[in-house]
Amino acid sequence: MSSSDSSTSAGPRLLGPAEVRSLAAALGVRPTKQRGQNFVIDPNTVRRIVRAADLSAGETVLEVGPGLGSLTLALLAEGHPVTAVEIDPLLAQALPSTIATYAPEQASALTVVQADAMEVTPAEIGTPTACVANLPYNVAVPVLLHLLQVSDSLRHGLVMVQSEVADRLAAPPGSRTYGVPSAKAAWYADVRRAGPVGRNVFWPAPNVDSGLVAFERRDPPDTPASREEVFAVIEAAFSQRRKTIRSALARWMPDRARLDEVLAATGIDPQLRGEMLGITEFAALAGAGRTQ
Repeated sequence: MSSSDSSTSAGPRLLGPAEVRSLAAALGVRPTKQRGQNFVIDPNTVRRIVRAADLSAGETVLEVGPGLGSLTLALLAEGHPVTAVEIDPLLAQALPSTIATYAPEQASALTVVQADAMEVTPAEIGTPTACVANLPYNVAVPVLLHLLQVSDSLRHGLVMVQSEVADRLAAPPGSRTYGVPSAKAAWYADVRRAGPVGRNVFWPAPNVDSGLVAFERRDPPDTPASREEVFAVIEAAFSQRRKTIRSALARWMPDRARLDEVLAATGIDPQLRGEMLGITEFAALAGAGRTQ
């Protein structure tokens, strides 16, 4: 007996291992490492993700990399319209048919956008307020940062990523895993770990652990600097991680006397390392360093 929801109820059925493999075989699909594809085959896992996402009733959800539709079905089952962004043309074309088969009453609530999530535009995705996704592991950070940049409507979300990436995204200043992804994500939102995910819920099983990351949008720090200017400071600060902030920022501001003025103006100890600074300090440095 399959582990999917194969009850006689009229509600959506979720995909178990047999259904996932059957759909993949029918499409001639083999998951590829190039696109970071690992399909979820456990209905309880997608239910857990939807619950943990803490969605409002009827909230429109942006899903990236829906694959064969496991998480899509779980979102639709709870009454959430889904805009699914899928780069693979075969999977993008097949998804509406899968939803029509497994959740016929929810089929009209699905919108499929065949596009690269790292290049998708607001015009393509509309105004979803939440992002819930099993992100392709090899591009998870740039995809999440791009979505937060281009979609002002996104207020919160829950994404599944490689465990190590989850640690980096949610790391606070001063921690071993804090770095560029942590600081850039903090420009847009409060980010936290939201639990582990086992390897056996995927097909094929990845050779890395997975984790859930939750984010809640908030306003960026108050600064006259642009996001691009702040991000330039972040990148410089971590380009030579073991050096002091004064040494590391020399590539951002080669004029040492001017750099000392900026550090003094912001009250930041020049002997600190970049990993000790939070997004507020990076924003302050960028603001103080602007040329008038």
